[in-house]
Amino acid sequence: MTLRVPGAVVCSLTVAALLAPSALAENTGGVLAGERATPAPAARPATPAHLAPVTAPTPNIVYRGPVYVKTPSGAIAPYQPGQPAGQESANTGGAPITETYSGRPDLLVPGSTARYVGGLAAAPMAAPAAIQRMIWAANQIIGLPYIYGGGHASFTSPGYDCSGTVSFALHGAGLLSSPEDSGEFMDWGSRGIGRWVTIFTNPEHAYMTVAGLRLDTSSADDPSNQQGPRWRPLRPANEGFTIRHPVGL
Repeated sequence: MTLRVPGAVVCSLTVAALLAPSALAENTGGVLAGERATPAPAARPATPAHLAPVTAPTPNIVYRGPVYVKTPSGAIAPYQPGQPAGQESANTGGAPITETYSGRPDLLVPGSTARYVGGLAAAPMAAPAAIQRMIWAANQIIGLPYIYGGGHASFTSPGYDCSGTVSFALHGAGLLSSPEDSGEFMDWGSRGIGRWVTIFTNPEHAYMTVAGLRLDTSSADDPSNQQGPRWRPLRPANEGFTIRHPVGL
């Protein structure tokens, strides 16, 4: 009897010693002797968010690359540009357009930057559908005159002021149900530069950049010196404005 107890104690200690590494590995993340720890996979670098430019060092926005048009059936076809009567060739979005303001083509270009094509903006193929609709909607009022308060009583107007122009474009994308003035845009949407759209606004004026082009009624930093809603070069700076953007865009 006296010999069995130490034997039992020795046996218990031996079993405990054998089981201890397994328990350690299971409960604390330890690794059994002789096993190699598997390194954790390296974290994948975050993909930087697309941010459309909001400033540019030059007013030249000439584009000579391929242009396509989205047909009423939804097909994409090469665009054969026609020069509307009275439209000037220019390097900015200030060229006057005398054709009717409806039924303009839904232009597309490769990539993620909008391009100036004959007075209109061609939407980038890589942009979300809302951005493409916004650009195509704004094209419908390009060349109309500046009218103070235009576009506020109704989205349909013979001319538009600065915030009326911004409101019309946002409405075309389904992002605005009623027009806003420049002061109201100071609290609209989200703060800061957007991925595709940025609105610059203060109590006196409002304009927007969409995928790298500026939609504005002011001719500031635009050599054309034309007033009214037009696609224009990006400004070299945008001081003095509150910066907002549509949520998610």
